[in-house]
Amino acid sequence: MIDNENQEPEGVRLQKVLAHAGVASRRVVEDLIVQGRIRVNGETVYELGRRIDPEVDLVDVDGTAVQLDVSKRYVMLNKPTGIVSTMRDEQGRPDLREFTDEYEERLYNVGRLDADTSGLLILTNDGELAHVLAHPKFGVTKVYIARVEGKVLPQTIAKLTKGIELEDGPIKADKARLLDTSGGTSLVELTLHSGKNRIVRRMMAAVGHPVRDLVRRQFGPLHLGTLPVGRSRELTKVERGELLTLSRAAHETPSGQGEK
Repeated sequence: MIDNENQEPEGVRLQKVLAHAGVASRRVVEDLIVQGRIRVNGETVYELGRRIDPEVDLVDVDGTAVQLDVSKRYVMLNKPTGIVSTMRDEQGRPDLREFTDEYEERLYNVGRLDADTSGLLILTNDGELAHVLAHPKFGVTKVYIARVEGKVLPQTIAKLTKGIELEDGPIKADKARLLDTSGGTSLVELTLHSGKNRIVRRMMAAVGHPVRDLVRRQFGPLHLGTLPVGRSRELTKVERGELLTLSRAAHETPSGQGEK
């Protein structure tokens, strides 16, 4: 007969898990629990003795997800031009391996940037998150800055947001704005959730303004900031929380409601 009274309780204390995750000290986490600011699997926790399984349970603080799975790695890269967005290019062109070799985990790129496009690329081994970020049905936006030929007029900006017809169907920008016009070129900012191939270049060419230079400055909640071209960094705790919150919300949304 098993003596249940002498068995160790299952799981790990919530305050210990969150302290280990870098949220706050155990004492502060206890205050957060008492204040009702922590949820486990969507339910607010008030018990200081609450135990969880860090490998299974989902925790958020003030509505922002907390990363408990330390095996997952999240990296931001400012991809230079001339690099193809693949881990091994069959044609022998420079690929992403030079930026992932320093990490122990096998990282993969979330979506792609053309070889002649620079900017924000996410590298991770979190397949579930990668799917949410890359699939257009979840509506995760990307912001691009394009230097284009010619003087872009306000009517053209309106046309981009109203919608244009391409060879593979209609497309429109979620947002578009003109940043600058000088020296025979214009600087245009486009916000899109489409994942179609070379979409910004094709859209701008369709309205008569071929792209000269293109950089992705933002992907979902992530901003490129001052990260130099050709450099990478791990996401901060706050950035990881924002991405995981987005990912969890996408999975809670009934199928189809996230589509645009």
